[in-house]
Amino acid sequence: MSQYDLTEFLKLSSVLNYNLSAASLNRYNVMMYIIGGKALDQNASKDREKKGLIMDALGYLFSAYQQKRRHLGPMAVLHPLRATAIFARNQKRLNIVGLLSVLFHDIMEDINSNDFDAGQWLDMEGRLYSLLERMPDEAEAELLSYIIALTRTERESYYQYIGRLLESASDSPQLVHVKLADRLDNTLDMRIDLEDPLAGIDFFKNVFQLMFVNNYRGYVPSNEHSPASAMNGARRLHQLFKNTVLLSLIRQHQPIGDDQALRVLFEAVCDASLKEAQRTLMHLLGYHFKALPEQRKLILEAMDYCFSGRIDLVTKPDREQLLDGLFSTYFASNFKKVLHRQLDILYQNKPLMIQASIAFVVIFLHFLNDAKYYVHGISSEGIEPR
Repeated sequence: MSQYDLTEFLKLSSVLNYNLSAASLNRYNVMMYIIGGKALDQNASKDREKKGLIMDALGYLFSAYQQKRRHLGPMAVLHPLRATAIFARNQKRLNIVGLLSVLFHDIMEDINSNDFDAGQWLDMEGRLYSLLERMPDEAEAELLSYIIALTRTERESYYQYIGRLLESASDSPQLVHVKLADRLDNTLDMRIDLEDPLAGIDFFKNVFQLMFVNNYRGYVPSNEHSPASAMNGARRLHQLFKNTVLLSLIRQHQPIGDDQALRVLFEAVCDASLKEAQRTLMHLLGYHFKALPEQRKLILEAMDYCFSGRIDLVTKPDREQLLDGLFSTYFASNFKKVLHRQLDILYQNKPLMIQASIAFVVIFLHFLNDAKYYVHGISSEGIEPR
């Protein structure tokens, strides 16, 4: 699977959704599809035992998530299943702790007793304890430590959470693989589309023609504007900001070295984010801000800003530069109400959204071009304008 290919991601989602919708759910088929048919142990007996654990974990998740839905509407259980599939496809050898940590990475945040009656909750706890008891003590302890590290507490900012996770990963590098697989799934899971909106569109050709070809008529989408969804462009840009935070902190704390799986997942998040920034920009140019002279002006301003190096820093607001203060003003708040209000303000500012999309294209290209690149001013304590 091309990890950042939205079309392949949609296929992955449809296969899993088709199996989950079947009258008689075949957990074995779901499990084998997620792990790509790989063995979990060279010993045939132990392999069957470990696969039995994964199948029981799937059964627990299907019961735990029940009718819970993702923000855009699909079944919530698809997220841990897809994230595990992404994780598994990037590991040379699979281990039970790694797989279970991805499957369970959200249960402490998503699943609580309020969703069940007393009898159901007691049964759920019993099934989980039974599953854990079947693991060797060392593996059980490692899994529980992984789940705790992957769970963001109510008192933590996103920056503090990622910082704590990376501290834990100094002894357990696999944790970073899990988090990157989680973020990759979240990045790809921002649209309900039949196909990739970029399919058949040469992004860089369109931008080149806009800037240099005087008889270019502008980008004209092939379809009418779709109805508004639960996740608009400003909220998609916020997800790209979260990826910027994660990748910047990884670069500061976690050397990739010879870890091929880490490198692949890191670059996949970059590629997926790069593509999403391109989709957002083309959508804005095609539907919301169509005047070509104004488009050129905004792109030229963004080009000068990026070339100046200011895009490599967290900046303070400035009346002359639209992009100054983008992170610190619109994305930085740790309070949901404030964050949502700022994102609503950003959504109304289409020129800034155009430049922000370009900025993210440049940021993720920088991550791919320079192994030491990160956005300065981002730390586990938060963001500090430079």
